[in-house]
Amino acid sequence: MTGDALRAAAAAGHRRDADAARTFLTHDDPEVRSVALGALERMGQLSPADLETALGDPHPGVRRRACELAAGYPETELLARLEDEAAVAEMAAWALGERGDPSAVPALAAMASGHSDPLCRESAVAALGAIGHPDGLAAILAATADRPAVRRRAVIALAPFEGPEVDAALERAREDRDWQVRQAAEDLSES
Repeated sequence: MTGDALRAAAAAGHRRDADAARTFLTHDDPEVRSVALGALERMGQLSPADLETALGDPHPGVRRRACELAAGYPETELLARLEDEAAVAEMAAWALGERGDPSAVPALAAMASGHSDPLCRESAVAALGAIGHPDGLAAILAATADRPAVRRRAVIALAPFEGPEVDAALERAREDRDWQVRQAAEDLSES
């Protein structure tokens, strides 16, 4: 039964039938609701109201999908999702980075330095680098001392920044025990 609903929700997007796709936004299965969001986005019929509803969905998979789609909808509030469970928070950070909105920098900096999940810290650091606002630099520099995956992301996130503290962080990264951190620092130095 759910397989039929999944196929119908996806097919509605390909047929450009927004009314049919919208009926699946309230389906019992969260995967069907997520597919319906994608179908509406595919045909350009996803509204900020649809996203707001999905961001409040009881299932984290639907909230995560809504965060992903909300990257293209700057009027949709995402900062509260940084406090959601890890999978949702990670996607919210990514979406905020895609938007490039400097007003998200304080919340992303807090996430980069204080979240318990390393993937969330990594995503927040990447978002700070994508935004490139000076207020995010301290959190990026601090992340160069985190776990290897976060350190690699932090080195890459330094790309839009200059200054002695950036140079010092890159120099330390060139001597990092993780070869991928060292490679990222070398690549950034060569560009």
